Amino acid sequence: MKISIAAAVGLLALTMTEAVKVNPLPAPVTINWATSGPVKVDNNFRIVGPSHEILSKAYARTASLIKHERWTPVTWERPIGEFPPFPTLSKRGEEEEEAPAPDNKHGSKAALKTINVVVADLKADLQQGVDESYTLDITASGKGTIKAKTVWGALHALTTLNQIIINDGHNGLQVEQPVHIADGPKYTHRGIMYDTGRNFYPIKDLQKQIDALSYAKFNVFHWHITDSQSWPIEIKKHPQMTKDAYSAREVYSQKDVAALIKYGRERGVRVVPEIDMPGHSAAGWLQLDKKAVTCADSWWDNDGWTHHSAVEPNPGQLDISYDGAYKLIKDVYSELGKVFTDNLFHVGSDELQTYCFNYSSSAMDWFKQRPGSTYADFAQYYLDKALPIYRDKPSRRLMMWEDIVLSPDMPAKKVPKDIILQSWNKGTDNIKALTSQGYDVVVSSADFLYLDCGHGGWVTNDPRYNVNEPPAVPQAVQDALDANPSSNVLASVNYGGAGASWCAPYKTWQRIYDYDFTKGLTAEEAKHVIGGEAAMWSEQADAHNVDSKVWPRSAAWAESLWSGNRNAEGYKRTTELSARILEFRERLVARGISASALVPKYCLQHPHHCDLFKDQKALGK
Repeated sequence: MKISIAAAVGLLALTMTEAVKVNPLPAPVTINWATSGPVKVDNNFRIVGPSHEILSKAYARTASLIKHERWTPVTWERPIGEFPPFPTLSKRGEEEEEAPAPDNKHGSKAALKTINVVVADLKADLQQGVDESYTLDITASGKGTIKAKTVWGALHALTTLNQIIINDGHNGLQVEQPVHIADGPKYTHRGIMYDTGRNFYPIKDLQKQIDALSYAKFNVFHWHITDSQSWPIEIKKHPQMTKDAYSAREVYSQKDVAALIKYGRERGVRVVPEIDMPGHSAAGWLQLDKKAVTCADSWWDNDGWTHHSAVEPNPGQLDISYDGAYKLIKDVYSELGKVFTDNLFHVGSDELQTYCFNYSSSAMDWFKQRPGSTYADFAQYYLDKALPIYRDKPSRRLMMWEDIVLSPDMPAKKVPKDIILQSWNKGTDNIKALTSQGYDVVVSSADFLYLDCGHGGWVTNDPRYNVNEPPAVPQAVQDALDANPSSNVLASVNYGGAGASWCAPYKTWQRIYDYDFTKGLTAEEAKHVIGGEAAMWSEQADAHNVDSKVWPRSAAWAESLWSGNRNAEGYKRTTELSARILEFRERLVARGISASALVPKYCLQHPHHCDLFKDQKALGK
């Protein structure tokens, strides 16, 4: 890249944080590079520390990956080049000179042979709120040390170590400069939700997603296991439920589940289960007791939405007026509660459709027997009967979707404050509505974090696509548009609209990263935001395309939750993230994860040449 002499002088004055090529993602909270030169890493270096089942595997896995990859950075952060002014008749100045590369040749001759890992508490469990902090030091004399309070912090340190040891240009290994890193997450709940109810994902593909989660320092795999379309998980007390799996091959045995939990745990990723109840419930339940499910045989939107029984096909909700439904809930929940080891269990509670209950004579009788009762009373009735089932042990904490409190149609009247609510609608308005009431919140705002959005509608037989010309507008309106072409143009589904994707547009990595989800919250309210999840609803996703739908854009969310989206001066660091996320994508691809391309490769080779603005602080504070 060509830059001016003045810019070159400025580059030499930069801290080595900006001069080294490695650029860990998520950006560490604190990273300080020395200037004495590279530290050679012995080709047979070892990672040693406490003998521990998880750590010992991680030592070997990390060392093997570093030695195998011998990673050469594809792109790295550099100052934006200087460009000539718009041409005039005046003579152009002297040709710009090439910026000198950082002088990293004269490093220590002592090779790093051992990285020592020190963990204060080997028994702290992988649960919500566990300490994940660590320090990592590589000295000029070739000494490497990782210190962490827990096993889980040590795993994150090893992930960072993997990113900072690179190829020395001669197929050896090096750390570019001695470095001190002090790091730990801003939020304790950092994850992605995967939906296996709409489409099935083989266990090996879920494991691959856990690998990617761990590379980005996510710590939650939220598993939306079931939905109205299919029931893919084994229930030993009721084996007939998996007759509603898509096929006998598309079933998760409890042995599979245990293996996935173990796989995640070895990588610092918690598997948090969700069985969506009482909405989104048809498959599986119908195999046990047809009276336990209402509206399953209805037409889902009633050809006009006025009396829709579901937000998408196929309909079905547990009939919460029917006592037999609670017996089945207890059977399923009690069994799965023993299979899943995490203290959090998500029990759904979203998108209850009031019209669905019109198909239940039991529900209609419930209202007749309670004159003046509302659907809010009905929701509270469910909650009062279900909570004693869900609270089966002292360590268990429940998660629900925000609808149980904020639904415009069927909110419960009194939801206990110890239930974590997952907020998905109306952005910061709903986050504030929940935190101001004292609820802990996991942020999944659809406008920023729904990864399924912007791919068009998926329901078939949609006449809205049968439009082959822009919508007609009154002449006066057309004259106004012609007079001001830059103004908004009237749109239809097929022209300038959302393309029948209810949550369009597509959520780019920049949209995700720039989301200030605590904006407008008081300091006390902000304390109730415990983290966030991006959501990969799978109506249009399965094992064959999930990599490219989730990655690498979700890495922007990982960084936002780990160390925030602003630099020390308070500026949005989206511009700084560019090289970091592009490099991270290259690593994912090299590891067999089919992460989507974000830009032409030219942009990797010419940092900041693809920026919209030359002003590197264009995003402001």
